[in-house]
Amino acid sequence: MFVSVRAIRVCLWLMFLPLLVHAQPAALTITTEPNAIVWIDEVRRGTTDASGKLVLTKISPGRHTVRVRANNFKEATAALLPGRRTLAVKLVGTSDPAELMFQQAETAREKARDDASRESAADLYREALKNRPNAAAHVGLARVLLDLNKFKEARAEIDAARRIRPVYPEASAVEGRIYREEAFDDEAISSFRRAIREARGFQPEAHVGLARVLEDKGDFAAAVVELRKALDQLYDSEPVIYQMLGAAYEKLNKPKEAIAAYEKYLELAPNGSYAAAIRSILNQLKREAAGEEIIP
Repeated sequence: MFVSVRAIRVCLWLMFLPLLVHAQPAALTITTEPNAIVWIDEVRRGTTDASGKLVLTKISPGRHTVRVRANNFKEATAALLPGRRTLAVKLVGTSDPAELMFQQAETAREKARDDASRESAADLYREALKNRPNAAAHVGLARVLLDLNKFKEARAEIDAARRIRPVYPEASAVEGRIYREEAFDDEAISSFRRAIREARGFQPEAHVGLARVLEDKGDFAAAVVELRKALDQLYDSEPVIYQMLGAAYEKLNKPKEAIAAYEKYLELAPNGSYAAAIRSILNQLKREAAGEEIIP
């Protein structure tokens, strides 16, 4: 019996389709309290809506750890087993002063827009730490102090966090950011790479930070590699990284790649803070690609 080559290809494709589907990142719906912050493998992935749901469109295969925090509730951690597409995380109310003060500090830091509000957030972190040692509170305080350009104090908080939790990828990533702001590039690179090692490769904040230091050193090709790693881990939840990627490709004189990155940013954040500038850049890049003369 004669079997065409096309028929054989179709049969093989059908045989391997289940494996291909299984390997693709899948959606996950998390149900918990409204306005709860959700981390997966210690990477913040979003906040639940008014009904307490958060839909994450892409979750890589395998086992993950989900951490959930909501104001006035005790933080909870749950295991996400392979193949699960829904996860309900039950939170229990708390009246613990240290926990409540820490939550207030986190909220204040995220809402802070000037130095006065940042100082208020720092005071809340300090009050929380008076009640109980907390590595996460030390890192939160370090982030505030970094924003206030108090680099020495920020590094002291990272050291305090490590005394409580010696292996702490987020602390190492923040330390890298502090060193970069101080223009200690080699120390920053060391801290970012430590964060990546501690997280067994999964630390997008450190990958982005490392990319920025590499850009500072003029190594744009290596920066692109790190930015792409961060994008793979965040699954498009941070459009600004595409803006950074497009800029790096421009420095490498790769206009097609830059255009693709910028267009992806606009797809994800059409009204984002960089949208207007990126549209202008895209217009120029496309005209240059078409060979048109650019008049300043």
